Amino acid sequence: MAAVAAKVAKDRAVAEGLGTYENPVKYLDQDYDELRAKCLASKTLFRDDKFPAGNSALGYKDLGPNSPKTAGIEWKRPSEICEKPHFIFDGATRDCWFLASVASLTLEPNLLARVLPEKQSFEKKDYAGIFNFKFWRYGEWVEVVVDDLLPTKDGRLEFVQSAKGDEFWSPLLEKAYAKVNGSYEGLTGGSPIEAMEDFTGGISETYDLKKAPDDLYQIMQKAVKAESLLGCSIEIKNPKEDQALTTRHLVKGHAYSITGAEEVPYKGKNVQLVRVRNPWGDYEWNGPWSDESSEWNDVDPKVRAALDHKADDGEFWMEYSDWIKEFTRLDICNLHPDSLTSNEQHKWSTTMFNGNWIRGSTAGGSLDYPETFWTNPQFRIRLTDPDHDYDGPTDAPCCTVIVGLMQKFRRRQKKLGEALLTIGYAVYRMQNKTDIHLTKDFFQKTVLTARLSKFTNLREVSKRMKLPVGDYLIVPSTFEPLKPGDFLLRIFSEKSAVTLEVGNMVKVDPFEPQDSELAMTKQIEDVFQKVAGDVRTFPSFP
Repeated sequence: MAAVAAKVAKDRAVAEGLGTYENPVKYLDQDYDELRAKCLASKTLFRDDKFPAGNSALGYKDLGPNSPKTAGIEWKRPSEICEKPHFIFDGATRDCWFLASVASLTLEPNLLARVLPEKQSFEKKDYAGIFNFKFWRYGEWVEVVVDDLLPTKDGRLEFVQSAKGDEFWSPLLEKAYAKVNGSYEGLTGGSPIEAMEDFTGGISETYDLKKAPDDLYQIMQKAVKAESLLGCSIEIKNPKEDQALTTRHLVKGHAYSITGAEEVPYKGKNVQLVRVRNPWGDYEWNGPWSDESSEWNDVDPKVRAALDHKADDGEFWMEYSDWIKEFTRLDICNLHPDSLTSNEQHKWSTTMFNGNWIRGSTAGGSLDYPETFWTNPQFRIRLTDPDHDYDGPTDAPCCTVIVGLMQKFRRRQKKLGEALLTIGYAVYRMQNKTDIHLTKDFFQKTVLTARLSKFTNLREVSKRMKLPVGDYLIVPSTFEPLKPGDFLLRIFSEKSAVTLEVGNMVKVDPFEPQDSELAMTKQIEDVFQKVAGDVRTFPSFP
Protein backbone atom coordinates (compact mmCIF):
# COMPACT_ATOMS: atom_id res chain seq x y z
CA MET A 1 0.00 0.00 0.00
CA ALA A 2 2.86 2.36 0.84
CA ALA A 3 4.47 1.62 -2.53
CA VAL A 4 1.24 2.49 -4.35
CA ALA A 5 0.93 5.75 -2.42
CA ALA A 6 4.54 6.63 -3.23
CA LYS A 7 3.95 5.98 -6.94
CA VAL A 8 0.82 8.13 -6.93
CA ALA A 9 2.73 10.93 -5.21
CA LYS A 10 5.58 10.68 -7.71
CA ASP A 11 3.22 10.65 -10.70
CA ARG A 12 1.51 13.76 -9.34
CA ALA A 13 4.86 15.51 -8.86
CA VAL A 14 5.91 14.64 -12.41
CA ALA A 15 2.60 15.95 -13.74
CA GLU A 16 3.34 19.22 -11.92
CA GLY A 17 6.73 19.54 -13.62
CA LEU A 18 9.14 17.79 -11.26
CA GLY A 19 12.07 16.38 -13.21
CA THR A 20 12.13 19.10 -15.84
CA TYR A 21 15.28 21.17 -16.25
CA GLU A 22 13.59 24.14 -14.59
CA ASN A 23 12.45 22.00 -11.65
CA PRO A 24 15.01 19.20 -11.29
CA VAL A 25 14.81 16.38 -8.79
CA LYS A 26 17.05 17.03 -5.78
CA TYR A 27 19.42 14.08 -5.94
CA LEU A 28 19.44 12.26 -2.57
CA ASP A 29 17.13 15.04 -1.31
CA GLN A 30 19.99 17.55 -1.13
CA ASP A 31 18.98 21.14 -1.84
CA TYR A 32 21.95 23.19 -3.07
CA ASP A 33 20.57 26.61 -2.13
CA GLU A 34 19.62 25.52 1.40
CA LEU A 35 22.92 23.74 2.07
CA ARG A 36 24.99 26.62 0.70
CA ALA A 37 23.07 29.23 2.71
CA LYS A 38 23.55 27.18 5.87
CA CYS A 39 27.31 26.92 5.31
CA LEU A 40 27.67 30.63 4.57
CA ALA A 41 25.69 31.53 7.69
CA SER A 42 27.79 29.26 9.91
CA LYS A 43 31.04 30.13 8.11
CA THR A 44 31.85 26.45 7.58
CA LEU A 45 32.81 24.56 4.44
CA PHE A 46 30.40 21.92 3.16
CA ARG A 47 31.14 18.22 3.70
CA ASP A 48 28.95 15.84 1.73
CA ASP A 49 27.71 13.11 4.06
CA LYS A 50 25.85 11.45 1.16
CA PHE A 51 29.10 10.97 -0.80
CA PRO A 52 31.84 11.29 1.82
CA ALA A 53 35.44 11.75 0.75
CA GLY A 54 37.03 8.37 1.38
CA ASN A 55 37.44 4.81 0.16
CA SER A 56 33.78 4.22 -0.67
CA ALA A 57 33.74 7.17 -3.06
CA LEU A 58 36.78 5.88 -4.92
CA GLY A 59 35.57 2.37 -5.68
CA TYR A 60 35.27 -1.26 -4.76
CA LYS A 61 37.78 -3.30 -6.80
CA ASP A 62 40.47 -1.64 -8.92
CA LEU A 63 39.98 1.51 -6.84
CA GLY A 64 39.06 -0.33 -3.66
CA PRO A 65 40.58 0.29 -0.21
CA ASN A 66 43.25 -2.40 -0.65
CA SER A 67 44.22 -1.47 -4.19
CA PRO A 68 47.73 -0.09 -4.78
CA LYS A 69 46.11 2.48 -7.07
CA THR A 70 44.47 4.17 -4.09
CA ALA A 71 47.44 4.01 -1.73
CA GLY A 72 48.49 7.47 -0.61
CA ILE A 73 45.29 9.18 -1.73
CA GLU A 74 44.55 12.40 0.17
CA TRP A 75 41.37 14.43 -0.21
CA LYS A 76 42.07 18.14 -0.56
CA ARG A 77 40.13 21.26 -1.40
CA PRO A 78 41.27 23.35 -4.39
CA SER A 79 42.74 26.03 -2.11
CA GLU A 80 45.05 23.34 -0.72
CA ILE A 81 46.14 22.33 -4.23
CA CYS A 82 46.89 25.73 -5.74
CA GLU A 83 47.16 29.30 -4.54
CA LYS A 84 44.22 30.81 -6.45
CA PRO A 85 41.67 28.29 -7.74
CA HIS A 86 39.04 29.15 -10.36
CA PHE A 87 35.86 27.40 -11.40
CA ILE A 88 35.49 28.98 -14.86
CA PHE A 89 35.45 26.93 -18.05
CA ASP A 90 38.25 27.62 -20.51
CA GLY A 91 38.34 24.81 -23.04
CA ALA A 92 37.81 21.07 -22.85
CA THR A 93 40.18 18.71 -21.14
CA ARG A 94 41.29 15.55 -22.93
CA ASP A 95 41.90 13.46 -19.84
CA CYS A 96 38.73 11.36 -19.52
CA TRP A 97 36.25 9.57 -21.76
CA PHE A 98 33.17 11.36 -20.45
CA LEU A 99 34.73 14.78 -20.86
CA ALA A 100 35.31 14.14 -24.56
CA SER A 101 31.60 14.89 -24.88
CA VAL A 102 32.14 18.30 -23.28
CA ALA A 103 34.21 19.19 -26.34
CA SER A 104 31.02 19.05 -28.40
CA LEU A 105 29.13 21.04 -25.78
CA THR A 106 31.60 23.92 -26.13
CA LEU A 107 30.01 24.60 -29.52
CA GLU A 108 26.68 25.19 -27.77
CA PRO A 109 27.23 27.42 -24.71
CA ASN A 110 23.55 27.20 -23.78
CA LEU A 111 23.84 23.41 -23.46
CA LEU A 112 27.05 23.66 -21.44
CA ALA A 113 25.41 26.14 -19.08
CA ARG A 114 22.64 23.61 -18.40
CA VAL A 115 25.21 21.20 -16.94
CA LEU A 116 27.39 23.80 -15.23
CA PRO A 117 25.01 26.28 -13.55
CA GLU A 118 26.27 29.85 -13.40
CA LYS A 119 27.35 31.90 -10.39
CA GLN A 120 29.69 29.30 -8.91
CA SER A 121 33.12 30.46 -7.88
CA PHE A 122 35.88 30.42 -5.29
CA GLU A 123 35.45 34.11 -4.49
CA LYS A 124 35.56 34.51 -0.72
CA LYS A 125 32.10 36.08 -0.37
CA ASP A 126 30.43 33.29 -2.38
CA TYR A 127 32.56 30.27 -1.50
CA ALA A 128 31.18 27.60 0.84
CA GLY A 129 32.94 24.46 -0.44
CA ILE A 130 29.78 23.34 -2.26
CA PHE A 131 28.99 23.11 -5.99
CA ASN A 132 26.08 21.81 -8.04
CA PHE A 133 25.59 20.27 -11.47
CA LYS A 134 22.60 19.09 -13.47
CA PHE A 135 22.38 15.76 -15.26
CA TRP A 136 19.63 14.01 -17.19
CA ARG A 137 18.96 10.63 -15.57
CA TYR A 138 16.56 8.12 -17.11
CA GLY A 139 13.94 10.60 -18.22
CA GLU A 140 14.31 13.36 -15.64
CA TRP A 141 16.75 16.12 -14.75
CA VAL A 142 18.48 15.91 -11.38
CA GLU A 143 20.47 18.48 -9.41
CA VAL A 144 23.59 16.94 -7.90
CA VAL A 145 25.44 18.56 -5.00
CA VAL A 146 29.10 17.86 -4.15
CA ASP A 147 31.72 19.24 -1.80
CA ASP A 148 35.08 20.21 -3.29
CA LEU A 149 37.24 17.66 -1.49
CA LEU A 150 39.10 16.03 -4.38
CA PRO A 151 41.35 12.93 -4.47
CA THR A 152 45.04 13.81 -4.78
CA LYS A 153 48.34 11.99 -4.66
CA ASP A 154 51.63 13.78 -4.01
CA GLY A 155 49.79 17.09 -4.13
CA ARG A 156 48.32 16.55 -7.60
CA LEU A 157 44.80 15.63 -8.65
CA GLU A 158 44.55 11.89 -9.19
CA PHE A 159 41.98 11.88 -11.99
CA VAL A 160 40.69 14.66 -14.27
CA GLN A 161 42.54 17.96 -14.14
CA SER A 162 42.79 21.06 -16.29
CA ALA A 163 45.91 21.84 -18.26
CA LYS A 164 46.38 25.07 -16.31
CA GLY A 165 46.07 23.38 -12.94
CA ASP A 166 44.02 26.15 -11.35
CA GLU A 167 40.62 25.52 -13.01
CA PHE A 168 38.41 23.09 -11.14
CA TRP A 169 35.15 22.84 -13.09
CA SER A 170 36.29 19.56 -14.70
CA PRO A 171 37.33 17.57 -11.58
CA LEU A 172 34.22 18.83 -9.78
CA LEU A 173 32.04 17.76 -12.72
CA GLU A 174 33.75 14.37 -12.61
CA LYS A 175 33.05 14.06 -8.88
CA ALA A 176 29.36 14.87 -9.36
CA TYR A 177 29.15 12.33 -12.19
CA ALA A 178 30.92 9.74 -10.02
CA LYS A 179 28.40 10.41 -7.26
CA VAL A 180 25.37 9.55 -9.41
CA ASN A 181 27.21 6.48 -10.70
CA GLY A 182 28.15 5.22 -7.23
CA SER A 183 31.91 5.91 -7.24
CA TYR A 184 34.81 6.99 -9.40
CA GLU A 185 35.29 3.35 -10.37
CA GLY A 186 31.66 3.34 -11.49
CA LEU A 187 32.72 5.56 -14.38
CA THR A 188 34.99 2.94 -15.96
CA GLY A 189 33.94 1.35 -19.21
CA GLY A 190 31.76 4.22 -20.37
CA SER A 191 31.66 6.10 -23.67
CA PRO A 192 31.48 9.77 -24.67
CA ILE A 193 28.02 9.28 -26.20
CA GLU A 194 26.72 7.92 -22.88
CA ALA A 195 27.87 11.06 -21.08
CA MET A 196 26.47 13.21 -23.88
CA GLU A 197 23.03 11.75 -23.24
CA ASP A 198 23.38 12.47 -19.51
CA PHE A 199 24.44 16.05 -20.27
CA THR A 200 21.61 16.80 -22.72
CA GLY A 201 18.78 14.27 -22.42
CA GLY A 202 19.26 13.39 -26.09
CA ILE A 203 19.04 10.00 -27.79
CA SER A 204 22.14 8.62 -29.47
CA GLU A 205 22.96 6.78 -32.66
CA THR A 206 26.28 5.18 -33.52
CA TYR A 207 27.40 4.32 -37.05
CA ASP A 208 30.26 2.07 -38.11
CA LEU A 209 31.51 4.03 -41.11
CA LYS A 210 32.77 0.87 -42.78
CA LYS A 211 29.12 -0.22 -42.92
CA ALA A 212 27.50 3.18 -43.39
CA PRO A 213 23.96 3.36 -44.83
CA ASP A 214 23.61 4.89 -48.29
CA ASP A 215 21.72 7.90 -46.93
CA LEU A 216 24.16 8.73 -44.12
CA TYR A 217 25.10 12.11 -45.59
CA GLN A 218 21.43 13.11 -45.70
CA ILE A 219 21.07 11.92 -42.09
CA MET A 220 24.03 14.11 -41.12
CA GLN A 221 22.58 17.14 -42.91
CA LYS A 222 19.26 16.79 -41.10
CA ALA A 223 21.07 16.23 -37.78
CA VAL A 224 23.05 19.46 -38.17
CA LYS A 225 19.87 21.40 -39.01
CA ALA A 226 18.18 19.89 -35.94
CA GLU A 227 21.06 21.14 -33.74
CA SER A 228 22.09 17.57 -32.93
CA LEU A 229 25.60 16.97 -31.59
CA LEU A 230 27.80 14.94 -33.92
CA GLY A 231 31.18 13.42 -33.16
CA CYS A 232 33.55 11.24 -35.13
CA SER A 233 36.76 9.38 -34.42
CA ILE A 234 39.37 7.05 -35.89
CA GLU A 235 39.57 3.66 -34.21
CA ILE A 236 42.85 2.61 -32.64
CA LYS A 237 43.85 -1.04 -32.97
CA ASN A 238 46.40 -1.02 -30.16
CA PRO A 239 47.36 1.38 -27.33
CA LYS A 240 50.44 2.59 -29.22
CA GLU A 241 48.19 4.15 -31.86
CA ASP A 242 46.37 6.38 -29.37
CA GLN A 243 46.88 10.04 -30.39
CA ALA A 244 49.02 8.91 -33.36
CA LEU A 245 49.00 11.24 -36.36
CA THR A 246 47.92 10.05 -39.82
CA THR A 247 49.68 11.22 -42.99
CA ARG A 248 46.81 13.68 -43.46
CA HIS A 249 47.22 15.16 -39.96
CA LEU A 250 44.23 13.48 -38.33
CA VAL A 251 44.68 12.16 -34.78
CA LYS A 252 43.71 8.55 -34.05
CA GLY A 253 41.61 7.93 -30.95
CA HIS A 254 40.76 11.64 -30.84
CA ALA A 255 37.20 12.96 -30.42
CA TYR A 256 36.29 15.32 -33.27
CA SER A 257 33.06 17.28 -33.63
CA ILE A 258 31.09 17.75 -36.84
CA THR A 259 29.71 21.25 -37.26
CA GLY A 260 28.43 21.31 -40.83
CA ALA A 261 27.38 19.27 -43.86
CA GLU A 262 26.87 21.28 -47.05
CA GLU A 263 26.72 20.61 -50.80
CA VAL A 264 28.88 23.12 -52.66
CA PRO A 265 28.81 24.00 -56.40
CA TYR A 266 32.23 23.11 -57.79
CA LYS A 267 33.24 22.91 -61.46
CA GLY A 268 29.72 22.30 -62.68
CA LYS A 269 28.69 19.76 -60.04
CA ASN A 270 27.74 19.66 -56.37
CA VAL A 271 30.34 18.34 -53.94
CA GLN A 272 29.30 16.97 -50.55
CA LEU A 273 31.42 18.56 -47.80
CA VAL A 274 31.68 17.89 -44.07
CA ARG A 275 32.99 20.49 -41.61
CA VAL A 276 35.03 18.94 -38.79
CA ARG A 277 36.29 20.57 -35.62
CA ASN A 278 39.28 19.54 -33.56
CA PRO A 279 38.27 20.76 -30.07
CA TRP A 280 41.89 21.16 -29.04
CA GLY A 281 43.05 22.71 -32.31
CA ASP A 282 46.42 20.97 -32.45
CA TYR A 283 46.21 19.62 -36.00
CA GLU A 284 43.99 20.07 -39.05
CA TRP A 285 43.30 17.95 -42.13
CA ASN A 286 45.79 18.79 -44.90
CA GLY A 287 44.11 16.99 -47.81
CA PRO A 288 41.60 18.19 -50.44
CA TRP A 289 39.33 21.03 -49.26
CA SER A 290 41.62 21.82 -46.32
CA ASP A 291 42.14 25.47 -45.41
CA GLU A 292 44.91 26.15 -47.93
CA SER A 293 43.89 23.69 -50.68
CA SER A 294 43.41 24.83 -54.28
CA GLU A 295 39.81 23.59 -54.47
CA TRP A 296 38.61 26.77 -52.75
CA ASN A 297 39.89 28.87 -55.66
CA ASP A 298 37.08 27.48 -57.83
CA VAL A 299 34.30 28.19 -55.32
CA ASP A 300 32.22 31.35 -55.57
CA PRO A 301 33.57 33.88 -53.00
CA LYS A 302 30.07 34.42 -51.59
CA VAL A 303 29.65 30.67 -51.06
CA ARG A 304 33.11 30.49 -49.52
CA ALA A 305 32.25 33.30 -47.11
CA ALA A 306 28.93 31.65 -46.21
CA LEU A 307 30.81 28.48 -45.32
CA ASP A 308 32.93 30.50 -42.87
CA HIS A 309 36.11 29.23 -44.48
CA LYS A 310 39.02 30.40 -42.33
CA ALA A 311 42.53 29.20 -41.71
CA ASP A 312 44.02 27.78 -38.50
CA ASP A 313 40.88 27.95 -36.34
CA GLY A 314 40.65 24.25 -35.45
CA GLU A 315 37.86 23.76 -38.00
CA PHE A 316 38.30 22.35 -41.48
CA TRP A 317 36.29 21.00 -44.41
CA MET A 318 36.62 17.57 -46.00
CA GLU A 319 34.87 15.98 -48.94
CA TYR A 320 32.38 13.41 -47.63
CA SER A 321 34.04 10.62 -49.62
CA ASP A 322 37.38 11.38 -47.92
CA TRP A 323 35.79 11.77 -44.50
CA ILE A 324 34.10 8.38 -44.60
CA LYS A 325 37.38 6.74 -45.64
CA GLU A 326 39.49 8.40 -42.96
CA PHE A 327 37.14 8.12 -39.97
CA THR A 328 35.69 4.88 -38.62
CA ARG A 329 32.90 5.93 -36.23
CA LEU A 330 30.14 8.53 -36.12
CA ASP A 331 28.07 9.35 -33.02
CA ILE A 332 24.94 11.48 -33.23
CA CYS A 333 23.15 12.77 -30.14
CA ASN A 334 19.68 13.94 -31.16
CA LEU A 335 18.57 16.56 -28.66
CA HIS A 336 15.32 16.57 -26.75
CA PRO A 337 13.12 19.54 -27.77
CA ASP A 338 13.55 21.28 -24.40
CA SER A 339 17.30 21.57 -25.07
CA LEU A 340 16.86 23.40 -28.38
CA THR A 341 16.71 27.13 -28.95
CA SER A 342 15.75 27.47 -32.63
CA ASN A 343 14.75 25.60 -35.81
CA GLU A 344 11.26 24.82 -34.60
CA GLN A 345 10.48 22.74 -37.69
CA HIS A 346 13.40 20.41 -37.01
CA LYS A 347 12.50 19.49 -33.44
CA TRP A 348 11.74 15.89 -32.59
CA SER A 349 8.50 14.67 -31.05
CA THR A 350 9.34 12.46 -28.07
CA THR A 351 7.71 9.81 -25.90
CA MET A 352 9.15 7.84 -22.97
CA PHE A 353 8.04 4.72 -21.12
CA ASN A 354 9.50 3.35 -17.91
CA GLY A 355 9.18 -0.41 -17.57
CA ASN A 356 10.77 -3.50 -16.11
CA TRP A 357 11.47 -7.12 -16.76
CA ILE A 358 10.25 -9.25 -13.85
CA ARG A 359 11.36 -12.86 -13.47
CA GLY A 360 8.41 -15.17 -13.96
CA SER A 361 6.23 -12.40 -15.38
CA THR A 362 7.66 -9.99 -17.95
CA ALA A 363 11.27 -11.19 -18.39
CA GLY A 364 10.53 -13.27 -21.47
CA GLY A 365 13.85 -13.12 -23.28
CA SER A 366 14.36 -12.85 -27.05
CA LEU A 367 12.64 -14.68 -29.90
CA ASP A 368 15.09 -17.51 -29.29
CA TYR A 369 12.67 -18.33 -26.46
CA PRO A 370 9.25 -18.37 -28.21
CA GLU A 371 7.48 -19.87 -25.19
CA THR A 372 8.04 -16.70 -23.16
CA PHE A 373 8.92 -13.94 -25.64
CA TRP A 374 5.29 -12.79 -25.79
CA THR A 375 5.28 -12.07 -22.04
CA ASN A 376 7.71 -9.15 -22.45
CA PRO A 377 6.33 -5.61 -22.06
CA GLN A 378 4.65 -4.37 -25.25
CA PHE A 379 4.24 -0.82 -26.55
CA ARG A 380 2.20 0.46 -29.48
CA ILE A 381 3.09 3.41 -31.69
CA ARG A 382 0.77 4.93 -34.29
CA LEU A 383 2.42 6.89 -37.11
CA THR A 384 0.02 9.10 -39.07
CA ASP A 385 2.09 11.92 -40.62
CA PRO A 386 4.93 11.15 -43.07
CA ASP A 387 8.17 13.14 -43.09
CA HIS A 388 8.31 16.54 -44.82
CA ASP A 389 11.08 15.33 -47.13
CA TYR A 390 10.07 11.69 -47.46
CA ASP A 391 12.70 9.78 -49.43
CA GLY A 392 12.15 6.27 -48.12
CA PRO A 393 12.82 2.96 -49.87
CA THR A 394 9.14 2.07 -50.37
CA ASP A 395 6.36 3.59 -52.46
CA ALA A 396 4.32 4.39 -49.34
CA PRO A 397 4.97 7.63 -47.40
CA CYS A 398 7.31 6.91 -44.49
CA CYS A 399 7.99 8.30 -41.04
CA THR A 400 11.44 8.58 -39.47
CA VAL A 401 11.57 7.10 -35.98
CA ILE A 402 14.47 6.53 -33.58
CA VAL A 403 13.75 3.96 -30.88
CA GLY A 404 16.15 3.72 -27.94
CA LEU A 405 16.10 1.10 -25.19
CA MET A 406 18.09 2.08 -22.08
CA GLN A 407 18.67 -0.15 -19.06
CA LYS A 408 18.62 1.70 -15.77
CA PHE A 409 20.80 1.81 -12.67
CA ARG A 410 23.28 -0.88 -13.83
CA ARG A 411 26.39 1.28 -13.52
CA ARG A 412 25.64 1.95 -9.84
CA GLN A 413 25.14 -1.78 -9.32
CA LYS A 414 28.50 -2.82 -10.78
CA LYS A 415 29.98 -3.10 -7.30
CA LEU A 416 27.27 -5.66 -6.48
CA GLY A 417 28.39 -7.79 -9.41
CA GLU A 418 25.41 -6.88 -11.59
CA ALA A 419 26.76 -6.35 -15.10
CA LEU A 420 24.91 -4.73 -17.95
CA LEU A 421 22.19 -6.92 -19.42
CA THR A 422 22.30 -7.94 -23.07
CA ILE A 423 19.28 -6.13 -24.55
CA GLY A 424 17.42 -5.45 -27.79
CA TYR A 425 13.93 -5.03 -29.22
CA ALA A 426 11.67 -6.13 -32.06
CA VAL A 427 9.12 -4.13 -34.08
CA TYR A 428 5.97 -5.58 -35.68
CA ARG A 429 3.32 -4.07 -37.96
CA MET A 430 -0.13 -4.29 -36.35
CA GLN A 431 -3.27 -4.73 -38.44
CA ASN A 432 -5.72 -4.65 -35.55
CA LYS A 433 -5.72 -1.60 -33.27
CA THR A 434 -5.80 -3.38 -29.94
CA ASP A 435 -4.70 -2.39 -26.47
CA ILE A 436 -4.74 -6.01 -25.24
CA HIS A 437 -1.43 -7.74 -24.53
CA LEU A 438 -0.71 -9.90 -27.58
CA THR A 439 -0.09 -13.61 -27.10
CA LYS A 440 2.30 -16.20 -28.51
CA ASP A 441 -0.03 -16.83 -31.44
CA PHE A 442 0.48 -13.29 -32.80
CA PHE A 443 4.27 -13.59 -32.84
CA GLN A 444 4.21 -17.02 -34.46
CA LYS A 445 2.09 -15.71 -37.34
CA THR A 446 3.45 -12.18 -37.78
CA VAL A 447 6.62 -11.29 -39.68
CA LEU A 448 9.11 -8.89 -38.11
CA THR A 449 9.03 -5.36 -39.51
CA ALA A 450 12.30 -4.12 -38.01
CA ARG A 451 14.88 -5.20 -35.47
CA LEU A 452 18.27 -4.44 -34.01
CA SER A 453 20.93 -6.43 -35.81
CA LYS A 454 22.21 -7.78 -32.51
CA PHE A 455 21.59 -7.84 -28.77
CA THR A 456 24.33 -5.94 -26.93
CA ASN A 457 25.29 -5.26 -23.31
CA LEU A 458 25.39 -1.48 -23.71
CA ARG A 459 23.50 0.95 -21.51
CA GLU A 460 21.37 1.94 -24.50
CA VAL A 461 20.73 0.38 -27.89
CA SER A 462 19.00 2.38 -30.61
CA LYS A 463 18.04 2.28 -34.26
CA ARG A 464 16.80 4.80 -36.83
CA MET A 465 13.96 3.44 -38.94
CA LYS A 466 11.76 4.64 -41.81
CA LEU A 467 8.34 3.07 -41.35
CA PRO A 468 5.22 3.44 -43.52
CA VAL A 469 2.24 5.15 -41.90
CA GLY A 470 0.45 2.69 -39.62
CA ASP A 471 0.39 0.99 -36.21
CA TYR A 472 3.42 -0.84 -34.79
CA LEU A 473 4.23 -2.95 -31.76
CA ILE A 474 7.61 -2.56 -30.00
CA VAL A 475 8.76 -5.40 -27.74
CA PRO A 476 11.88 -4.69 -25.61
CA SER A 477 13.62 -7.70 -24.11
CA THR A 478 16.79 -9.17 -22.70
CA PHE A 479 18.54 -11.83 -24.79
CA GLU A 480 17.87 -14.56 -22.22
CA PRO A 481 14.65 -14.99 -20.22
CA LEU A 482 14.41 -14.65 -16.43
CA LYS A 483 16.79 -11.64 -16.36
CA PRO A 484 15.21 -8.93 -14.17
CA GLY A 485 15.89 -5.26 -14.75
CA ASP A 486 14.46 -1.78 -15.21
CA PHE A 487 14.42 0.03 -18.54
CA LEU A 488 13.48 3.26 -20.28
CA LEU A 489 12.02 3.06 -23.79
CA ARG A 490 12.30 6.29 -25.79
CA ILE A 491 10.71 7.08 -29.13
CA PHE A 492 11.87 10.10 -31.15
CA SER A 493 9.80 10.81 -34.28
CA GLU A 494 10.01 13.61 -36.84
CA LYS A 495 6.24 14.05 -36.59
CA SER A 496 4.04 13.51 -33.55
CA ALA A 497 3.11 9.89 -32.86
CA VAL A 498 0.45 8.29 -30.66
CA THR A 499 1.96 5.80 -28.20
CA LEU A 500 0.69 3.64 -25.37
CA GLU A 501 1.62 0.59 -23.33
CA VAL A 502 -0.32 -2.50 -24.40
CA GLY A 503 -2.09 -4.54 -21.73
CA ASN A 504 -0.99 -5.11 -18.17
CA MET A 505 1.61 -7.25 -16.43
CA VAL A 506 1.42 -10.86 -17.59
CA LYS A 507 1.41 -13.59 -14.95
CA VAL A 508 2.58 -16.96 -16.22
CA ASP A 509 4.43 -19.94 -14.88
CA PRO A 510 8.03 -19.08 -15.68
CA PHE A 511 9.50 -21.13 -18.52
CA GLU A 512 12.75 -22.49 -17.14
CA PRO A 513 15.30 -23.42 -19.82
CA GLN A 514 16.61 -26.97 -19.68
CA ASP A 515 20.03 -27.57 -18.15
CA SER A 516 21.40 -28.39 -21.61
CA GLU A 517 20.18 -25.02 -22.94
CA LEU A 518 21.73 -23.15 -20.03
CA ALA A 519 25.01 -25.01 -20.49
CA MET A 520 25.07 -24.13 -24.18
CA THR A 521 24.33 -20.46 -23.43
CA LYS A 522 27.14 -20.41 -20.85
CA GLN A 523 29.56 -21.84 -23.42
CA ILE A 524 28.56 -19.15 -25.92
CA GLU A 525 29.00 -16.44 -23.27
CA ASP A 526 32.46 -17.75 -22.37
CA VAL A 527 33.55 -17.67 -26.02
CA PHE A 528 32.24 -14.11 -26.46
CA GLN A 529 33.99 -13.03 -23.25
CA LYS A 530 37.35 -14.31 -24.52
CA VAL A 531 36.96 -12.71 -27.94
CA ALA A 532 35.18 -9.44 -27.14
CA GLY A 533 36.10 -8.74 -23.53
CA ASP A 534 33.43 -6.84 -21.64
CA VAL A 535 31.26 -6.17 -24.69
CA ARG A 536 28.74 -8.93 -25.35
CA THR A 537 26.76 -9.14 -28.58
CA PHE A 538 24.46 -11.87 -29.77
CA PRO A 539 22.82 -12.24 -33.20
CA SER A 540 19.34 -10.80 -33.02
CA PHE A 541 16.68 -13.09 -34.44
CA PRO A 542 16.60 -16.17 -36.60
